[in-house]
Amino acid sequence: SMKDVPTEFPEGLGLVVTTEREDPRDAFISDGVKFSELRHGARIGTSALRRQAQLLKARPDLEMVIIRGNVETRIRKLKEENLDAVILAAAGLNRLGFTDVITELLSVDFSIPAIGQGALGLECRLDDAATIEAISFMNHPETAAAVIAERALLKRCEGGCQVPIAAHGIVSGDTLRLVGFIASVDGSRTVRDEVSGKAAEAGQLGVHLADALLASGGREILQEVYKRELSAGNV
Repeated sequence: SMKDVPTEFPEGLGLVVTTEREDPRDAFISDGVKFSELRHGARIGTSALRRQAQLLKARPDLEMVIIRGNVETRIRKLKEENLDAVILAAAGLNRLGFTDVITELLSVDFSIPAIGQGALGLECRLDDAATIEAISFMNHPETAAAVIAERALLKRCEGGCQVPIAAHGIVSGDTLRLVGFIASVDGSRTVRDEVSGKAAEAGQLGVHLADALLASGGREILQEVYKRELSAGNV
């Protein structure tokens, strides 16, 4: 799952295949109540600071509850922990056959996905030409370009998978549109921007957007987040 792959690979290894992206959206799971219908102070289960920040930006009254475990465990916690809703990646739910539990799919404009969300990747020895050739048919160029841009943004921001950074790229023809987002954990401070350019220059576009976000206040936000996580022993 590309959203869980570090931006740095060990020497001699690299990402050689990125499969066509599944649904990149976040899935909202409740007892039938949509996000816009949530009661004041509703309790939402999530494991991602990215999701937490974006939902709190829209609804500061929400109470965020950190949940862990596999997909089935997190779904069960909706009732076990008396939550109003839980948020999971739609791609994982679809692949595991849990599509029917989804109450609502949150748009990528409302809840920008995690870097690489919905895409799968294959890592390989870079000098193993035979294996690279054998698996190359699984590569999806449009998804690969989008993920390259998203990962370049994350790397430039020096972020990991558990920081409130989001990015989503879409390729149309030869053009790549990339949206990026940096936020404080409580969603009170956010920076959002986008860039478009040649898909063949995906990596440069990611770096360019990251620099713009950092210069617009993202650097200060991230420094505050990292300081908080360090003091909490999470880094």
